[in-house]
Amino acid sequence: MGAGISSWTLANAVSKAGQLGVVSGTALDVLLARRLQVGDPGGHMRRALSHFPIPGVAQRILDRYFIEGGKAKDQPFKPKPVPSIKPSKTLEELIVASNFVEVFLAKEGHDGPVGINYLEKIQVPNLPSIFGAMLAGVSHILMGAGIPKSIPGILDKLADKEPVELRIDVQGADAGEIFTSQFDPNEFCDGQVPDLKRPEFIAIVSSATLANMLARKSSGKVNGFIIEGPTAGGHNAPPRGKMQLSIEGEPIYGDRDGCDLKAIKALGLPFWLAGSYAEPERIAEALETGAAGVQVGTAFAFCNESGIAPELRINTVLMSKQGQAEVFTDPVASPTGFPFKVLHMDGTHSDDETYKARARICDLGYLRHAYKKENGKVGWRCPSEPIDDYLKKGGNIEDTVGRKCVCNGLLANIDLAQIQKDGTPEKPLITSGDDVADIARFLKPNADSYSAQDVIDYLLPNTASTINIQTKTRVAPQS
Repeated sequence: MGAGISSWTLANAVSKAGQLGVVSGTALDVLLARRLQVGDPGGHMRRALSHFPIPGVAQRILDRYFIEGGKAKDQPFKPKPVPSIKPSKTLEELIVASNFVEVFLAKEGHDGPVGINYLEKIQVPNLPSIFGAMLAGVSHILMGAGIPKSIPGILDKLADKEPVELRIDVQGADAGEIFTSQFDPNEFCDGQVPDLKRPEFIAIVSSATLANMLARKSSGKVNGFIIEGPTAGGHNAPPRGKMQLSIEGEPIYGDRDGCDLKAIKALGLPFWLAGSYAEPERIAEALETGAAGVQVGTAFAFCNESGIAPELRINTVLMSKQGQAEVFTDPVASPTGFPFKVLHMDGTHSDDETYKARARICDLGYLRHAYKKENGKVGWRCPSEPIDDYLKKGGNIEDTVGRKCVCNGLLANIDLAQIQKDGTPEKPLITSGDDVADIARFLKPNADSYSAQDVIDYLLPNTASTINIQTKTRVAPQS
């Protein structure tokens, strides 16, 4: 879905409907900072911050970022520190508090479970992010886009109020050389760590081989898996073997890229299927394979409760009604190197010519790569940053071809676009699964929009009382 699309409003609505709503944990620190700078409409951020259990943190964040009435539309957002292996106290507090806020609001007003989804690829914010979500009582941690085998043990230690560390991938590191980020809950809380419950850990995978490895070799208990196919939105696992492209330029997936569900079932852990499963018949099909249910994303990404900007949501639903909603699986757009699904829409950075008119800049840094500099210290570079800067940092020119700034594009999707130095607002870059072509099926007669409840009613027309959809706000059911 992208940052802020699977927002607290959507997760709250899904959980209230009896399912598992899941918020996106990506870039929540910048979301909180910018929501406060636009005046915190509705007062939701401030209400949640008033419940933050560590004294002083909330007020420091409000003093730094809150603007009564909101900033002028043509004024840029105040920057926040970029992610780093050793974040400043200011950044660490913002990360912890922002994750607390998102989960707190998603849980507000009901007793249902709420999960949060992180990317293993975005490593350095993960420890304080997870702690913040646990402070708010998150029930499930979901993680994909990498091999998150260390996360289950980290959850165990945080629940026991112990310090944790996470190995950071650093390009160019010597054999046996290890770089880590650390987080100490006692230090953060001045020795007064609240009691924490260990959330269940659900790994997002695309193969039985990876699921088997995680089940056997993770640092703690894996509680289940989401098996995500290549039609799901966001980042996709690359095809196995040598990358081959279609005439249109998309990665070609074949039989080797399917997942052995019998092997998954043999692991004895619950699993959910993801990628074009937003149909009652496909849910039934998934349950027949032994799955606990399905995860649905695209259907919820464009519902009323989604965090996407209203005009983008309305345009996407209209394109679906007119048979014009198309997704391109771009093999190079994302700085991560993973294929990334992009919805074509005029006026957005899905259009190459529109994107080429953008001045390259890397001012958010979530998808930067860590690398070892000549002096032995860790540096950061992004294939989407200015090309000369990337090359000076030892990057290869080939890595920059076709790369786009996913970070800024995703924030523009949710009406939090930065205003760059030339006065130009960043343009959206919308990610979506293939199912966007037919989301108009969720519309009631004569309607131009639909709700999260409309999606659930469509998916479970006769069994809503007996099947518990575990949503990943993207959605995932659980029997």
